Amino acid sequence: MNTADFISKKVTETIQKSTYTWQTPSNIALVKYWGKSNPQIPKNASISFTLNNCHTITTIEFEKISKSNTVTFELFFEGKKKDDFKPKIAKFFERIQEYCPYILEYKMVISSENSFPHSSGIASSASGMSAIAMCLLSLEKALNPDLTPDFINKKASFLARLGSGSASRSIEGPLVVWGEHPEIEGSSDLFAIKFPYKVHQIFENYCDTILLVDKGEKQVSSTVGHNLMHNHPYAEQRFKQANENLAKISKILTNGDIKEFITLVESEALTLHAMMLTSNPYFILMKPNTLEVINKIWEYREQNNSNICFTLDAGANVHVLYPTSEKTQVELFIKNVLADYCQNNQYITDNVGFGSKLM
Repeated sequence: MNTADFISKKVTETIQKSTYTWQTPSNIALVKYWGKSNPQIPKNASISFTLNNCHTITTIEFEKISKSNTVTFELFFEGKKKDDFKPKIAKFFERIQEYCPYILEYKMVISSENSFPHSSGIASSASGMSAIAMCLLSLEKALNPDLTPDFINKKASFLARLGSGSASRSIEGPLVVWGEHPEIEGSSDLFAIKFPYKVHQIFENYCDTILLVDKGEKQVSSTVGHNLMHNHPYAEQRFKQANENLAKISKILTNGDIKEFITLVESEALTLHAMMLTSNPYFILMKPNTLEVINKIWEYREQNNSNICFTLDAGANVHVLYPTSEKTQVELFIKNVLADYCQNNQYITDNVGFGSKLM
């Protein structure tokens, strides 16, 4: 498919007023993407676990108006008007007008809430932008009932990507690939797809506990971080490494080699932060307790012959990954040991989920 395939050309129904509510999840990348070109094209392919409990619920009320030159919308976040969020959403609407011209004919009231702290490195833009995209596709489906579920998911991922790259991976689950890759059939830079191969049972219903080491807003946004890859001295080698790792993890996910999974996933997390440490200007999103947690995980794994491991997103919080067979023991370890390194002892117990849900 190419970009022209996503331009809405056919409207057969008239909708004066409608409201849609979607719950869409965050996701956690196992192989990371860090660095992109316009318009939101990744420099390397990535793969993520879709989460279940970390999600955004967004309602959009659409009301028909005379066609405008700009998109008309109000934005509420967790019950409060959020004008400071509006520029990012307005830019998103500008990017998608070509593909969704009908948005110029509606006034929108957008109301969102998260099940987790905003801007703390749990991919809030991923769940937020994907929720808006699904609401838009609900309206588009009402205007054109011929749209197929497969097309809706692809276009929603395509649109979400134009708001936040990782949002492309939050439409479906449990494992999602974004970025064209020679070994992933159907993969594309324009939208994400479900991992197309059979996954070993050990990786089914995988657990992810997110340790809220720091619930504050990140000092450096992901957008700024991505842009710093343009002149990064190690960028090209990193993009090559990530694509090689995606080929490796594709095999690991099918053959069930959990020890190799651990090595690759932790290496990817540390490499992501190494790119930040070696950017110009350089920056650190990890906190002292992030490192404490990592060392405690390594100690526990060695002492208990465990398959626990960690990954990091672009923030200080730690995602603790483990198979369901170790759920009881690992969650006791988290409660008794790792929680002490979390802000107010807070963490979110999550597991792999299956994508967006119409509410």
